[in-house]
Amino acid sequence: MGTTRDEQRRSHADFDRPVTAVAFSARTVVLVEGLSDQLALEALAERRGRNLESESIAIVPMAGSKNIGRFLDLFGPRGLGVRLAGLCDAAEEGDFQRGLERAGLGSNLTRIEMEQLGFYVCVEDLEDELIRSLGAAAVEEVIDAQGELASFRTFQKQPQWRARTNEEQLRRFFGTHRGRKIQSAPLLVAALDLTNVPMPLDRVLAPP
Repeated sequence: MGTTRDEQRRSHADFDRPVTAVAFSARTVVLVEGLSDQLALEALAERRGRNLESESIAIVPMAGSKNIGRFLDLFGPRGLGVRLAGLCDAAEEGDFQRGLERAGLGSNLTRIEMEQLGFYVCVEDLEDELIRSLGAAAVEEVIDAQGELASFRTFQKQPQWRARTNEEQLRRFFGTHRGRKIQSAPLLVAALDLTNVPMPLDRVLAPP
């Protein structure tokens, strides 16, 4: 007999990652690296008029790609057996690939094969995808609305960043202050043209 959801929840009572009651009862679990990814996807769903809870979809931040094995054990074919999807940065693609393979979801997976499983890779990271879709000027407007444009201008003058492109500067700026990525992710999504959503974000929440 398979493991029930209540048994899984009790057996993972000491799980030190943000697995919620919603995730345990969901039919689809979307695994993401961190909170900024979760907030971005939830903001995108809201903009499209979707109710993820009513669709029984849970977006679960794993506190880093290295933890994917534990989450696949919990939600994957050897655990609750729900439909899975996921989103990661390019630098963490290998963690996701190895995790999926160890969970019995394929071998020597290519990026295309990972996408067929519902797992998508950002070209660099979430911020890079959003910056390229929005354009630097629109991103600066978001920064300005948060009262941080002066800080960004100061950052641009730093010797090691002065010669970089505006897009590179913006991407690095989001990572220079604790919490800035989390704060900015849903705001950047709110500014998106819905006809120009980055492919990984667009497809990871696509209906099966």
